[in-house]
Formats: sequence, C-alpha cells, structure tokens
Amino acid sequence: MKFPTLFTKVPKHRRFNFSPRHYDPQEEERKIREERIQKEMNGGDDDEEKLREYHARIAGSFRAARNKQTKNFDPSANIIRLIIVTILVVVVMAYLHFGNVSIYLLALIIPVYLWLRFVRK
Repeated sequence: MKFPTLFTKVPKHRRFNFSPRHYDPQEEERKIREERIQKEMNGGDDDEEKLREYHARIAGSFRAARNKQTKNFDPSANIIRLIIVTILVVVVMAYLHFGNVSIYLLALIIPVYLWLRFVRK
C-alpha cells in the first residue's frame, strides 16, 4: 500500500506537441531557383551558387533513380517468388504431417522430375 507524502511532487499530465511537416519537392525547387535568380541579380557569392547547383543536381539524381527503378519493374518476379514460397510452405506442412517420409519422397521426386525434364528430350 502506498502512503501519500506531502513533500514529493505528483506527476502532472504532459501534452504531446506534434507539428506535422510537409515536404513539397516542387516548392523547394522553386525556392532554390528564386534564390539563385535573386543572387544573380544582386551579384551574390559564387560559392553559394555552386552549393545550390550541387543540391539541385543531387536531388534530381535521386528523383531520376526512383523513376528508373519503377519503370524496370518485372511482374514475373512476383509470380516466381509466390511459387517458391508456396512450394516451401507445402514441404514444411508435409514434413510436419508425415515426418521424414515426406523428405525422402521429395528427394526421390526431384531427380525423377529433372530426368524427365532434361535427359528424356
């Protein structure tokens, strides 16, 4: 049992302050262009301009790589992955149900399948 004391602080409710952030790449590119144009009009530093160009080039490279990655998507890879996972699940379930006999049958079936597939032709 806990006895209340007069000399200790009782913890109070603390609020969680969360301010959501939103990133808009087009807006950032627009700001970078505006800053670059302002610096060109005002005769700004050459180092700052190089840094901004470098940042824009890096951001563009990441965007191009992301677009290239989605274009080379191969849906047949998902089908092959699904077949492999299904075969593994069936083998594990057979092992759990039948025991070592399923492993021995699998060891017999695979060579027969390979022989029928490649040697027989």
